Amino acid sequence: MIPLLDDNPAKLRPVVTIVLIVTCVAIFLWEESLGQASDSAMLLLGLTPNAFTHPGEAFGIPAWLTLVTFMFLHAGWMHVIGNMLYLWIFGNNIEDAMGHGKFTLFYFACGIIAGLTMILVDPNSHTPVVGASGAISGVLASYMLLYPRARVRVWLVVWPVWIRAVWVVGVWFVLQLLNAVLTPASEPGTAWWAHVGGFAAGLLLTPLLKSSAVPYFGPVEPRGPWANG
Repeated sequence: MIPLLDDNPAKLRPVVTIVLIVTCVAIFLWEESLGQASDSAMLLLGLTPNAFTHPGEAFGIPAWLTLVTFMFLHAGWMHVIGNMLYLWIFGNNIEDAMGHGKFTLFYFACGIIAGLTMILVDPNSHTPVVGASGAISGVLASYMLLYPRARVRVWLVVWPVWIRAVWVVGVWFVLQLLNAVLTPASEPGTAWWAHVGGFAAGLLLTPLLKSSAVPYFGPVEPRGPWANG
């Protein structure tokens, strides 16, 4: 399922969400401009678990700083486009529910916890972890807590359909969890456990950071089928 939009418009202008998207895209374009040297950039700025567990072998910027920088790097066009699409569709509502400052804290906390999860699962890995998907997983968890009844327009097999957010996010998370359990942590590829860790962080942090005026499992009034999310 590829999400296209939702029917849950936000009241606040999603300034933080827009800044995050623009920054990620700009950094990805910088990566692309490096050519083959982009691999070196990922080694320097990506999150490498071994750099935390064997600090004497670390190189480049301080390991703790990569808990932030890794969120802004992406490994290809589909990687960055997919992540930014999810952030655009779901991030504005969570920013609306928390406010700009708390949403910023929430986003980075989820991303950092996602990175720490990868260190815990595969502490000796020399493969750098990159991408905003851990932080965005937290956003999805928050969306499922606050707006499960919202409808999401998704591309399903060969045509677009409207599906409740609880099913879109729920199926997505089950797939992440299954892949995390069934795929060896040391196998290069998608950082499934980062998604699981970020999602868990989103569930735990949402009650602490959401506005008291925003209810859990809130009802969403019927809106036009093409209302932008």
